[in-house]
This record gives sequence, structure tokens and C-alpha cells, in this order.
Amino acid sequence: MRYAIVIEQAGGSFSAYVPDLPGCVAAGDSVQEVEAAIREAIAFHLDGLREDGLPVPAPVSVVEYVEIAA
Repeated sequence: MRYAIVIEQAGGSFSAYVPDLPGCVAAGDSVQEVEAAIREAIAFHLDGLREDGLPVPAPVSVVEYVEIAA
């Protein structure tokens, strides 16, 4: 499966979340660190859903960039 993630700069660090997995978040000191952390968080989140007998949400979010003239 391929989930979209959103990475945001938060002061001197970075945070990430998964729109299709509410509550699945991570933080790190760099983009690379937060990417690794969110991968682990996704795996942990999905394992928890399965253990609880809950359905795993399908990845449905789409990420696009919009260019705006300055």
C-alpha cells in the first residue's frame, strides 16, 4: 500500500501525518528523520488496527502541487 504523508516544518523540527490514518503522526529533527519515523508509525498503526480487528483504511488521498504566480 502507498499512503500519502504530509510533512510540515514546526519551529526547528518537522512533523508528519497521514491523512488516511487519523492519529498516525511522527516528529523528527530533519525531513529524513521524520520520513523514517512516519514509516514506523504507519506500520505500528496498521498492526494495531489489525490486532483490534478493525479494518485497515485504503489509501485514497491524492497529493498534488499547485503553482501560483508570485
